[in-house]
Amino acid sequence: MFFKKSPKPVESTRVVIIGAGLVGATSAYAIMLRGIASEIVLIDIDKNKCAGEVLDLQHGISFLSPAKVWAGSYADCRDADVIVITAGLKQKEGQARLELAVANSKIVAEITHKIIKYTSEAIILMVTNPLDVLTYVAYRASGLPANQVFGTGTALDSSRFRYLLAQSLGVAAESVGAYLIGEHGDSSVPVYSHANIMGGKLAVFPKYNKQAVQAAYRQTKNAAYDLICKKGATYYAIALAVARIVRAILYNENHIFPVSVYLSGQYGISDVYLSLPAVVNRRGVKEILNIELSALEKKQLHQSAKVIRAAIDSIKI
Repeated sequence: MFFKKSPKPVESTRVVIIGAGLVGATSAYAIMLRGIASEIVLIDIDKNKCAGEVLDLQHGISFLSPAKVWAGSYADCRDADVIVITAGLKQKEGQARLELAVANSKIVAEITHKIIKYTSEAIILMVTNPLDVLTYVAYRASGLPANQVFGTGTALDSSRFRYLLAQSLGVAAESVGAYLIGEHGDSSVPVYSHANIMGGKLAVFPKYNKQAVQAAYRQTKNAAYDLICKKGATYYAIALAVARIVRAILYNENHIFPVSVYLSGQYGISDVYLSLPAVVNRRGVKEILNIELSALEKKQLHQSAKVIRAAIDSIKI
């Protein structure tokens, strides 16, 4: 199950969210709604907007498990367990995520330098796009170990893929085991070789249809563009992904997610962030899983890494 009701924290836990826009504010709401953290701090350059979002959240606390929510400053990072970065220019209609790289890399580097003034202990979770490029920027700017800096990656893409597969197969989404790896973007890789329905291979499921499965991936890849065209932004589903990953960190769950991690030789790829299944706990990324991929999947993963590497090189870190 993607979400379970969170037990009350046994100690004070602080989540700092940098960026009080739609994604940041909705992530704070999702974390508060599930009772995941005892303290939630929002930081934004637009202090009035940030104060308004916080006030709205505070007004709902009496309906939920008690939590302290406030508009803070970077000094509040000092006692943070997890710092979520959502700040940056948002993706426009028809714009590829990688087109945001130059502008948002400067924003993320500045934010990371401010964070490091106050803590070297917190886990940094990147959400801002282009996700993989900016996770790399934060990693280099922070000087922290790679396990402490990672991104939501293809956790959301994989959730979309499972939902769309479930719709085409007539089963519940939680019964579908399928995920994407590589870039959180256009070069993502569907891992068909491991796709399953409750442990049974997808290809032998009675309602399996190759064309429908391929269509589900195309819809997954285009989902963000479609949503931005229809409503201007995506924020509900990514906020749920953020909350679920934050819970895995705070509660030391050793939960496996496809998240954006630093590669140092896996599949012959190094010095780049991209999504692979990884064990997430209080240390951040405990372990990157070395799953067996088909020859085509390996080729596509290498191509995805080249796309991300080219984007990193273009911003001249």
